[in-house]
Amino acid sequence: MTFETVGFWVVAAVLLASSLAVVLTKNLFHAVLYLAAALVATGAVFLLLDSPFLFGVQLLLYAGGVVTIVVFAIMLTERLVGARIAQTSRAVWHGAVVAAAVFVGVVGFLIRAPWPTARPALPADLTPAIGQALVGPFAATLELLGVLLVIALLGALYFARTDD
Repeated sequence: MTFETVGFWVVAAVLLASSLAVVLTKNLFHAVLYLAAALVATGAVFLLLDSPFLFGVQLLLYAGGVVTIVVFAIMLTERLVGARIAQTSRAVWHGAVVAAAVFVGVVGFLIRAPWPTARPALPADLTPAIGQALVGPFAATLELLGVLLVIALLGALYFARTDD
């Protein structure tokens, strides 16, 4: 068994455990910390796939930026409400059934997919290809995502303001 295989299984176990903890924990702040662990583990998967640029983006944007914004939103919301907010999952079994169905579908797809015998060779640096894709065919999608995030931020500011 290679180091890469062992690393993948360790990262997969951490990702699975932290993802389940996000959904099943009662404390909302702890759920965000577990989300940060899941996002870092996702970045580690990118690192195992020889994509250090996507690893950095995952850490900076998601594990750093998004989690920080969510922590501030929790703190601000708790200050406005004046009480501790508990996360309640009302339909855990329904979610488990849907997750199991998606898992069975993905496993079925993977079983039928042809498996390559060897890992294909990657170019030395994937960053230029990612940049060309973002400013090429996916430029409009990237710009619309930016506009959507700005609108969400403005909506959060509107709801967080005081009535004074």
